[in-house]
Amino acid sequence: MHNPNGKKFRPNREADEDNNLLEGRNAVTELLRSGQDCDKVFVAQGARMGDIIALAKSRGVPVVECDRRKLDGMSTTGNHQGVIAQAAAHAYASLDDLFQNAADKGEAPMFVICDGIADPHNLGAIIRSAETAGAHGVIIPKRRAAGLTAVAARASAGALAYMPVHKTVNLAGLIDELKERGVWVFGAEADGTVGLYEADFAGPTAIVIGSEGEGISRLVRQKCDFIVSIPMRGKVNSLNASNAAAVLLFEAVRRRTYGK
Repeated sequence: MHNPNGKKFRPNREADEDNNLLEGRNAVTELLRSGQDCDKVFVAQGARMGDIIALAKSRGVPVVECDRRKLDGMSTTGNHQGVIAQAAAHAYASLDDLFQNAADKGEAPMFVICDGIADPHNLGAIIRSAETAGAHGVIIPKRRAAGLTAVAARASAGALAYMPVHKTVNLAGLIDELKERGVWVFGAEADGTVGLYEADFAGPTAIVIGSEGEGISRLVRQKCDFIVSIPMRGKVNSLNASNAAAVLLFEAVRRRTYGK
C-alpha cells in the first residue's frame, strides 16, 4: 500500500484489528463535535493540535501525546496528519440505564465494575461473562483502561449487543452513588476478608474486578463494603481478571437462585 505522498508503509496489525480509528484533523474534529462516543485521541508530540486537544478535553476525552512513529504504526491510511482518534465501537449507557435494565427484569441490580482493565480482550470477556450470568450492566473508568473498541466488541462474542456499559470519569465517586442507591460493593482480591462462599450477593450487588497487574486501586478498595477472596486449591494462586469475574458472577447467580 502507498500513502498519497507515494511513500510505502505497512499498517500495524493491531490497528487493522481495531478498525474504529479515525485519522486526520478534519475526521477527528468532526468526531469530537458530533458528540459520538470517543475513547481516546492520540496526538504526535510537537504537532500543533491545540484546537483538537481543547475540544477533546471539553468532551472529557483523554489525550495521549506520543511519538509520531507510534501514529505511523497505528495508521491504516498513511496520512494521519499527526492525530488519530479511537472511536467507541458501541454507544455507552447512563447509570440510570443500568438500573432500569434491572427494574425491567424485576431483579435486584447486579453490576460489574472494571477497575483499570487495560486489555480489550479481557474487557470483552468480562462483558461476555456478565451477560451470560444475567448481570444488568458493566461499569468502566474513562482513563487508563480499555474502552469499547472493536477488539473488545469481538471478544465479547456478541454479548455487547445486550449488555449496557457505562463509562465514568470518577470511579470512586460512582461507587459512592451506587451505595447511596442501596448497592453493596464487593471487591475481588486474593487477600479478601470474606470468603467467596460467605459473601451475600442476594441483594443489589456490584462486583469490582481489578486490573491485570495491580488489582483494585487503593481508593476504590477503600470504597468497597467487602473484599472477597476466591479459594485457590492449586499451585497457582491467581486467576485472569475475566475468569475471576466469571467465578464471582456465577456464585452470585447460585446464591440468588438457590439461597445458601
